[in-house]
Amino acid sequence: MAGEGDWRAGPEVERRSRLLDWRGSGGDSRRSVAIALVSTVVFFAIVGFAITQAPGWPEVRSTFFDWHELRSTFPGIATAFKLNIKIFSIAEVFILVFALFLAVLRSLPGPVFFPLRALAIVYADLFRGIPTILVIAMLGFGAPALGLSWIPTSTTFWGIVALVLVYSAYVSEVYRSGIESIHPSQEAAARSLGLSRWQTLRRVILPQAVRRVIPPLLNDFIGLQKDTALVGTLGAVEAFQQSQIDANATFNFTSYLAAAVLFVAMTIPLARFTDWLIARDRRRRQASGVAT
Repeated sequence: MAGEGDWRAGPEVERRSRLLDWRGSGGDSRRSVAIALVSTVVFFAIVGFAITQAPGWPEVRSTFFDWHELRSTFPGIATAFKLNIKIFSIAEVFILVFALFLAVLRSLPGPVFFPLRALAIVYADLFRGIPTILVIAMLGFGAPALGLSWIPTSTTFWGIVALVLVYSAYVSEVYRSGIESIHPSQEAAARSLGLSRWQTLRRVILPQAVRRVIPPLLNDFIGLQKDTALVGTLGAVEAFQQSQIDANATFNFTSYLAAAVLFVAMTIPLARFTDWLIARDRRRRQASGVAT
């Protein structure tokens, strides 16, 4: 009978032990969250106090944080921000397609494809090395100056072209890393089943590679969203250009704050979505027993 009682008590003791561990870990978690929250509030309170006590704070507040100026300039800047969204949306589509094409060219095996691989490498090195604003300026001012009737003169058009050229170089490297992360055994298995090299690439390699590089792709597009402001150097009236117009008219820089708020409102949700995708992918890999 004593043995039977011990057998019954064993699972009960284990269950209570797990419950106590869970409660203890929950308490530690809540305590950690509370400490983090308090320390964050204290830090920003100290920083805010130091800024507001600076000798030049009243002038900075009236120049950069004028509520009346913010209300008066925000509608116009918000309207101009639609052009940023348009540029971003169009450029993103072309970047995804063109960059994948470059990555596929660079992954082609064999000496016969060496010229194509070399061309893709030169392209990536060239446009990753030139600052984006220089590419925008050279295309936006240089191409229309040729005076050819069939060349567009739209500043928005050339701004989009410049962004596509630059970001395709970066995104192609992201794609390439995804393609190279696929184990060669998968290609060998697909070829042994009778698939051609192109069918293997299209049906086996690329679907897995693209899925793996979605988080870094979204990070690149966060940068693309911000760089749409560079198109304003060509004269296109986007959000930053409109904020400059307002600042020059009123000698007040609060309009820059309005433009910054719009960009932040666009980029932060995308950044958090990227973090969520990364965390989900990590959990999936851990669940499948793959080391992260």
